[in-house]
Amino acid sequence: MDCMTQRINTTDEQDRDMMNAENTVSATELRLYDEPGHLIRRAQQIAVARFHEVHGRHVTPVQYAILRTLQETPGIDQVTLADKVALDTSTTADIAARLETKGWISREVLPRRQRSLVLTPEGESVLAELLTGTTAHWDSLMSALSKDEQHEFIRLLRKFVDLHDQRDSLE
Repeated sequence: MDCMTQRINTTDEQDRDMMNAENTVSATELRLYDEPGHLIRRAQQIAVARFHEVHGRHVTPVQYAILRTLQETPGIDQVTLADKVALDTSTTADIAARLETKGWISREVLPRRQRSLVLTPEGESVLAELLTGTTAHWDSLMSALSKDEQHEFIRLLRKFVDLHDQRDSLE
């Protein structure tokens, strides 16, 4: 390699190293409220607090998600339900047992020890009441953002979740 080529390669490497250094933030320079994990956790805390402000404390956001999923797919088995609401099967079974005790769902044993879950009339009534507050909950969460920002926020959240779900399913 001639001297000129070596000098160009060295300059290219130095430029690349400098650009990488400029784009890299050390852990000590990163503020807590710049960390995605913390912001996601904080956003979840806010969402749960707003959920309870609107809906009260007789139902949790996870129970709501299960009720909504059973409304959309009645008769679903617990394993599929767990997958749809992104919970492990034992947590889903515990929550389903609590919802059954409240009289909001019924579980029927299927072959191979699976259980089919459906909303009871009381569960449908509870969910209908919760759904009337859904707009208020949405407004409470999203009012600080413009309509365009709200759509972009939801789009990015979906993309984030979908990409991580796809990656996790490949592992």
